[in-house]
Amino acid sequence: MSRSTHAIALLAIAAAVAVAGCGGSESSGGSGSAYGGGGGSSSTASSEGGSSGGAYAAPATSGPGPETSKAAFVSLSTVPKTGLVLVDSEGLTLYDFHKDKGTTSACYGECAKVWPPLLTDGAPQPSNGASKALLGTTKRKDGTTQVTYAGHPIYTYVADKKPGEANGNDFSSFGAQWYALFKNGEEAGG
Repeated sequence: MSRSTHAIALLAIAAAVAVAGCGGSESSGGSGSAYGGGGGSSSTASSEGGSSGGAYAAPATSGPGPETSKAAFVSLSTVPKTGLVLVDSEGLTLYDFHKDKGTTSACYGECAKVWPPLLTDGAPQPSNGASKALLGTTKRKDGTTQVTYAGHPIYTYVADKKPGEANGNDFSSFGAQWYALFKNGEEAGG
């Protein structure tokens, strides 16, 4: 094989690898939403990196990073009759649960189906005024990592079907009260 043929073959392989690395398969990040990370259910860590923009969008990244590639985003949004409260990347209201002890969740099984925990695979990221200092994580007994805010594990509620709803605020379910949270970690209506 001549030197020029060998060089062309290497360039062709490099080009094929580059094209394969740029896409062609489905991405879990989705196209983004007005509230931050990608699409998907807030009950999993699919409130993931990269966004195409919007008022509460997560910062765009040039590629997956160790802390932000699958990180949950926590933002603030105004919910009628509740005020400016924490929401996930889809704009769904986030709640704490009075049965939790510190950062230890008491919501598993059927409870977690109705009140899905906000999970993350990286450090949770604040957006639109949420406090980075109040964000944290806790390990659940199933090994997943749940986002905490002001020391409380946080959850969404299946009855909230769209942004702007807080059907679970000041609601008793699974043996205790649930409350939406303000920026400072205080409960809405609590």
